[in-house]
Amino acid sequence: MSKKHHPALMPSEKIESKIYVIRQKKVMLDRDLALLYNVETRTLNQAVGRNPERFPEDFMFQLNQEEVRRWMSQIVISNKERKGLRKMPYVFTEQGVAMLSSVLKSRVAILVNIQIIRTFVKLKEASLSYRDIFLKIEAMEKKYDQQFQVVFKAIKMLLDDRTKDGGPSRF
Repeated sequence: MSKKHHPALMPSEKIESKIYVIRQKKVMLDRDLALLYNVETRTLNQAVGRNPERFPEDFMFQLNQEEVRRWMSQIVISNKERKGLRKMPYVFTEQGVAMLSSVLKSRVAILVNIQIIRTFVKLKEASLSYRDIFLKIEAMEKKYDQQFQVVFKAIKMLLDDRTKDGGPSRF
């Protein structure tokens, strides 16, 4: 079957929309990953729970109440969805997502993992581009006189959020 027609493949924009910056790390929520992998959230978390040595704190962590509150206010969640949140969600870093393929052994999990890792790499590359632009603007700032300082300051403000986290801050 060609990649184009495989049901597990989805646009990277869909995956990007599920990546949040929490505790200054790019992460994905357990419930979003479960949807992408076509499993229940509890199934995903049970697989992780059976393999705790594979998921240290830099691979996965549980959100606290304040982080969940900010996440819920950021994305509009219906009462129906909110009622389904009985405990604080877990989030997975890029390394945690990569490790998921070793505990979720389906073909879909492997294909989805490849897409997610490619999306994380794409975001890193974009982050480096923004950083390069920022550094070039700083160099130009030093070179040109005071009349351009207002322009440089405005450009730096626009780029500042993107260079900090590799993309727009979600939290």
